[in-house]
Amino acid sequence: MFKTCEIIKQRTMTALSRSGLPGLDYALNPYIGCMHACVYCYARLYTRDKRVSENWGRIVIVKENLLEVLNSEVKRLRRGVVGVGTITDAYQPVEAVYKLTREAVKILLKNGFKISIQTKNPLVLRDVDVLSAGKELVDIGFTITSIECGRSRTLEPNAPCPEARIEALRKLSRSGFNTWIFYGPIIPGFNDDEDTITLLVDIASETKSILYYDPLHFKPFMKSPSHPLHSLYASRAFPQRIRKTIYHLRQKCLERGIQCRGGFD
Repeated sequence: MFKTCEIIKQRTMTALSRSGLPGLDYALNPYIGCMHACVYCYARLYTRDKRVSENWGRIVIVKENLLEVLNSEVKRLRRGVVGVGTITDAYQPVEAVYKLTREAVKILLKNGFKISIQTKNPLVLRDVDVLSAGKELVDIGFTITSIECGRSRTLEPNAPCPEARIEALRKLSRSGFNTWIFYGPIIPGFNDDEDTITLLVDIASETKSILYYDPLHFKPFMKSPSHPLHSLYASRAFPQRIRKTIYHLRQKCLERGIQCRGGFD
């Protein structure tokens, strides 16, 4: 079915887990692992299944009984905000087949939970009918690391092109959803140029989106000489350049009246 990725079906004991991320009470991750295979993705460090974490992007586990477990949990858990896709992209290509995210969102909204979706995939547009039923309970954000598809492919090999993400963001905004952009990780020499910053601010203004930003945080797996980001690890100019980029971004947001926040503040 998916030539570059092995799919494993597995039962789960929980659907909603407590979240330590700002603004989120729970996390919902219908899949373990992510087919987008982004080389900078920190999620592999929080993925306990070594089959997945050590083969990031090549193995994805489908939580086949997720909906059954979720139906039970929503009846006893306090209502709150659910982050949909915190250590996986809930709208990665496998979702087009198994539709766990779509059905889980139905259950959550029906039971009065708020949901916050972060994705790189325009597949979320498929579920506008479901999301619209509880629009006041929903916000949707797209991670946009680059504005050029060719450049994006070097670090996000299987993720949809940024142009497709931006167009999906526009459609959701026009449909009345609360939207946001996640500009991260900010990587010097890759996506901290003036054109990228200006376009993201323009898109945030056009779509009335909050613009979150987050610099690259070096993790152990990036220190390997074979990793694409290894050269930045030894760069003494890295911290100063990041600070300069964030200051410039915040100034542009201020000038345009855009809400601009640190991604994990």
